[in-house]
Amino acid sequence: MRKLVYAFLIIGTLSFTGCTLPSMIKMAKQQNLTVTPNPLEVHKDTVSYEMAANIPVKMLKKGTVYTMNSFYKAGDKEIALEPIPFKAEDYPNSSVEAPKVTKTFSFPYQPSLKTGILQVEGVASKGTKSKKLPRMDVATGLITTSKLVQNSYYAAFSDHGYNNAEEIVPVIIPDFIFEQGRSVLRTSETKSDKGKQLDAFIASKNITRTVTITGTHSPEGAERINSKLAQERAAVIEKYYRAQMKKYDYQGMADEIKFIPKPVVDDWTGFKSALAAYDGITSDDKSAYLNIINGGGSFEEQEKQLKKLSTYKKVFKDVYPGLRTAKTEILTIKKKKTDAEISVLAKQITKGEANADELSFAELMYGASLTPSLDEKEAIYQAATKKGTNWNAHNNLGATYIAMAIQNPSKASEYADKAAAQLDIAAKIKESPEVHANLASIALWKGNPYKAAAHAGKALNGANNDVAKGVNGVKGASEIYMAKYDAAVRSESAAVGSDVNLFNKGLAQILNKDYANAATSFKDATAKNSNYAVAYYGAAIAAARSGSADGVVNSLASAVKIDPSLKEKALTDLEFAKFNTSEAFRNALK
Repeated sequence: MRKLVYAFLIIGTLSFTGCTLPSMIKMAKQQNLTVTPNPLEVHKDTVSYEMAANIPVKMLKKGTVYTMNSFYKAGDKEIALEPIPFKAEDYPNSSVEAPKVTKTFSFPYQPSLKTGILQVEGVASKGTKSKKLPRMDVATGLITTSKLVQNSYYAAFSDHGYNNAEEIVPVIIPDFIFEQGRSVLRTSETKSDKGKQLDAFIASKNITRTVTITGTHSPEGAERINSKLAQERAAVIEKYYRAQMKKYDYQGMADEIKFIPKPVVDDWTGFKSALAAYDGITSDDKSAYLNIINGGGSFEEQEKQLKKLSTYKKVFKDVYPGLRTAKTEILTIKKKKTDAEISVLAKQITKGEANADELSFAELMYGASLTPSLDEKEAIYQAATKKGTNWNAHNNLGATYIAMAIQNPSKASEYADKAAAQLDIAAKIKESPEVHANLASIALWKGNPYKAAAHAGKALNGANNDVAKGVNGVKGASEIYMAKYDAAVRSESAAVGSDVNLFNKGLAQILNKDYANAATSFKDATAKNSNYAVAYYGAAIAAARSGSADGVVNSLASAVKIDPSLKEKALTDLEFAKFNTSEAFRNALK
């Protein structure tokens, strides 16, 4: 009898299980699944999406589990994703409330996964028994628009440090002293050190713009009587200067020099300065002089009051003679090599045809900037790196290699490695904005947008306007790779307006769901470069997302006309899924 009871229990249990699982599978067909976004999208080399799932009320029975297994299948590749289990014990109210779950999934992107299907397979189970629901497609393919980002590179050359503009150099000859009440230039003055200095300057035939001669007088009556004394003292120095020019055969050069006589009459400024420097009387005595000078009245009245001071004779003897002068200030042009001379010497130095000392470091760096040839720049900057430890020489050599890489994409890897070596040296000497800007380009070249963005950020701290505009393009491209689309729009808006930067700006705006402005940016990019096929393709995407069929067709027609390889891409691009069955769309790709 006991065996019959056991047999009845086993058969009953099996019958219950056998009935429950098919019932669950049948009800599971009414499950609701929502995938966002749909189609899936790739950002930052990752495909991420959210799945919201719920199953019918009363589907879960005691002791049962309903599992949703997700798979992304592309060709012969299949990625199994984390399952979503609905355990009856976790949903005690499942008889009156529909169990719901929202979960985020992600998997690494690979180009081979572009054309694929996201599938869900439902499995009802109880104990060791299970039953599967046929797989159902919940999302088709991947949108890879973010992968259209174009790398932007910038070669940041630091300033050469050389001023090739005309430079005015002031030359001041010590004062010539005159005897009281006289304007005769004594031989003792012309034979003195200051006289020899002036003579040597005139003899060297320096390019001179102006000669300003300031004649002065001392304040005592004997000097004051002749109001032309200061002017005559200035004139006598000019006469001497002209005589020396004639002696040294200036010829037409003399006509280019402007003489400016400046007689200073009834002016206490010189006396005040001389009194301040004089240590022959006390500070109280000096104050007495200043009180008179600053107290008002005519020049003659003030001078009469000074005579009454107890220290006047001493001041007259020691201070007044130094006020009977003519001061000569000459503005001459600094001697410089011409651009042509610097250019020739720089090239000769690189070939060993001239001594490296023929040019200063700044002149050599400037010489590199005078040639458009990157090969010649390379040679000159290499020579500059041998003139001491200078960060800017290594930086500019690195920048030259970046420019070479931009110009020769087939050898970009080789040039990028050379640039990196020079920039590492430059950075050890000085971490300048230019060095970081160049390191940003190298990092992006080597596929590290995070490092590129970090260097770009450092470069912008203190960068001049040109460097800031250049490195913002690198930064914007890096930020698109990093899926920081807001930041990328800001960076590209502040970048130099190249076709690449304008395209990346439009791409960042699309990915930031700003389709109207994206269309404008792509239009700007094609205005800059009418053969920029990918910019027309970007405009087609902006039109598609805005629902403009005509915009899609017109932009794609322009894109494939320039680059026929874009036809196949457009046919499989899910951005155009709503338009690719139309005749106009097909005609645009012919």
